[in-house]
Amino acid sequence: MNSLCRCPWVDLDKPDYIRYHDQEWGVPVRDDRTQFEFLLLESAQAGLSWYTVLRKRENYRKAFADFDPAVVADFGEPEIEKMLQNPGLIRNRAKLAAAVNNARQFLALQEEFGSFCEYIWRFVDGKPIVNSPRTLKEIPATSKESDALSKDMKQRGFKFIGSTIIYAHMQATGLVNDHTLDCFRRAELL
Repeated sequence: MNSLCRCPWVDLDKPDYIRYHDQEWGVPVRDDRTQFEFLLLESAQAGLSWYTVLRKRENYRKAFADFDPAVVADFGEPEIEKMLQNPGLIRNRAKLAAAVNNARQFLALQEEFGSFCEYIWRFVDGKPIVNSPRTLKEIPATSKESDALSKDMKQRGFKFIGSTIIYAHMQATGLVNDHTLDCFRRAELL
């Protein structure tokens, strides 16, 4: 498993990180619930490492009703207070409240566009943007597409979704293929 060439950000001493890279990162997501999961996790990551969030993913799954946006949208102060006591989560009130708010905005986009996927994939003309990074330094933190998507989502009331977070979301959900040229996953996702 470790003999394959992978993106340089993958810590080869962390099997769960390798699994995430090899099985999920960059795979085009056309399922709303999975989009919501990644959106919630990416916004929780703000200011932290992705691995910190990845290690807490199952705790988030339990606390956020298996990432069901319709259930999360009904959360109120009692649920947020309970989550603030959960050491398996990132206990930041603003981030937890944003997750509930974002679930409500997510449902509004589903209503308006038929699905969240219909909404988000419009920003890349329905197909992944394929970049050709050779090194970690060549992988951007934002793009004109993430700028536009972040701006639109903010105008619609989403929180904790700056361009950097949205670009990371686009990478994770395959709207952007940023696997390095030597990474074995790059070709598999073309």
